[in-house]
Amino acid sequence: MDANDWPWWRGPSRNGVAVADQKPPLHWSESENILWSSPIPGNGHGSPTVVGDRVFLATADYEGEVQSVLCYDRRSGRRMWKTDVHRGGFPQGGHKKSNLAAATVAFDGRRVFINFLNEGAVYTTALNLDGKQLWQTKISDFVLHQGFGSSPAIYESLVIASADNKGGGALVALDRSSGKIVWKQERPKLANYTSPIILEAAGREQLILTGTNLVSSFDPLSGKKLWEIEGSTTEVVTSVVTDGQLIFASGGYPKRHVAAVRADGSGEIAWEKSVSVYVPSMLVHAGHLFLVTDAGIARCWKPQTGEEVWKGRLGGTFSASPVLAGEHIFATNEEGKTFIFRANPEEFELVAENKLGENVMATPTICNSRIYMRVGQQRDGKRTEVLYCIADSK
Repeated sequence: MDANDWPWWRGPSRNGVAVADQKPPLHWSESENILWSSPIPGNGHGSPTVVGDRVFLATADYEGEVQSVLCYDRRSGRRMWKTDVHRGGFPQGGHKKSNLAAATVAFDGRRVFINFLNEGAVYTTALNLDGKQLWQTKISDFVLHQGFGSSPAIYESLVIASADNKGGGALVALDRSSGKIVWKQERPKLANYTSPIILEAAGREQLILTGTNLVSSFDPLSGKKLWEIEGSTTEVVTSVVTDGQLIFASGGYPKRHVAAVRADGSGEIAWEKSVSVYVPSMLVHAGHLFLVTDAGIARCWKPQTGEEVWKGRLGGTFSASPVLAGEHIFATNEEGKTFIFRANPEEFELVAENKLGENVMATPTICNSRIYMRVGQQRDGKRTEVLYCIADSK
């Protein structure tokens, strides 16, 4: 995989930060800086996964009750293949913003991995580069509350999946080649939606999972629990970030909060603030913590203390997470408007606003100075989706 690829949820370093020297366009519209666009059958909230000459997406066709993985040509947007992973078995209920293709595909250079909720259970499925199914493993039975959106994480020879729910979920590591369970950790009987994230903190790689009122750290290779504290809300959507010493976690139910937890296992919470960062994940850059609240307020905090340096109003409601590319942060609201502001720890500096489509729930992907966006549009009273590749035409 090339350094300009985006192989899984939150990008190559799992923190929402594109590799250095990225210069994606700062301005676009339906007619400006669009390299290509391609229709998406069905819909979903998972982000585009971009590796080599391919773009992968998960999608759900609610009319036909089919959950699938799509593969597009990265250069032209032509759809290369569509593999149906599940037919039938769609659960009823859930939050109006939930989706049965909310997970982001993970790619290890040879295999495509995806998580789907189907027939009352969560399954991880592996496909090859031609879209052929290699294996499928049940992670856990699943009692639907609001929805399911946890994306798979790749670590060495493993693919790791979580399925927190009111029936009692699991955190499971599977062998990437066979799908066999290598280790498994039982989880509390509480609803939760976050994805497992592997970050380097306190001198070692840690698999962090928040929610169910806990911040939990595991050794990603063995599954051994490194430490665990009561430092989270019950229901969490966001994925944690770190500055190497502190783990920054947020949640929205039953309370709004952002907390900084010591990554060394001391059990200490360095600080906690009552701010609603329920759905969009945060960013760490230039020694500061950047965040966008669900209600559309951009904020910059000092990570050691939580002291606010600045805040600026963006507008709208946010579900997609902000992405950092170069010196700019790209934040897209649910109405399809992307606000671009500088990752400046001194002041809020809005650079541009761009509108594409009528509804965006998926986080954009930025790599090779191009932006890949999953955009919802209303056509004849029906929501349809389009995959856009935004690139500087100059």
